[in-house]
Amino acid sequence: MKQRFALLVLKLMRWTPIGPAPEAKKYVMLCAPHTTNWDLPALLVATWSQGKSVNFLGKHQLFRGPMNWFMRSLGGIPVRREGRYGMVESLTAEFAAADEIGLAIPAAGTRSYSDHWKSGFYRIALAADVPIVCAFVDYKTKTLGFGPTMTPTGDPDVDILFFQEFYADKVGKFPEKKSEIRFRPDQTNTES
Repeated sequence: MKQRFALLVLKLMRWTPIGPAPEAKKYVMLCAPHTTNWDLPALLVATWSQGKSVNFLGKHQLFRGPMNWFMRSLGGIPVRREGRYGMVESLTAEFAAADEIGLAIPAAGTRSYSDHWKSGFYRIALAADVPIVCAFVDYKTKTLGFGPTMTPTGDPDVDILFFQEFYADKVGKFPEKKSEIRFRPDQTNTES
């Protein structure tokens, strides 16, 4: 049902899905550029159009009352953002407990411009020993979907070059909000 719905939405909106959905049973789906709230629904539709599902993180407030069932049925995982709750450790445990899980994480962690990407997706992939799938919504070409998959090496200075190359020509709905593709040096400590 989701697949037929997704294919219809893509056709009506005149968007072209690119690339096959990830084959891996467990992976982090890196989402960039992220400049609007519509990016997540677009990537959910792209994933569903290929008969797959993906999980995503959402503010815990979105999971209250009747919205809890709805958000979880879409693949949502509630998170608290007002403090450090050991998110890397918690999500690593989610990966260990699941037979299959694809976790969509926006690279910049915000829809606004930032001079760097957050490193959480990278640290989670390393800790959980899972690959990173490059996902995108490109408003310039009206394409969305999946690019290459990479296994993080543990050297963020090397791995960021891979992401810079792939995402260089991808354009968000609001191009001026596209974040710079680089990590802050103090964020890539893979020990924490």
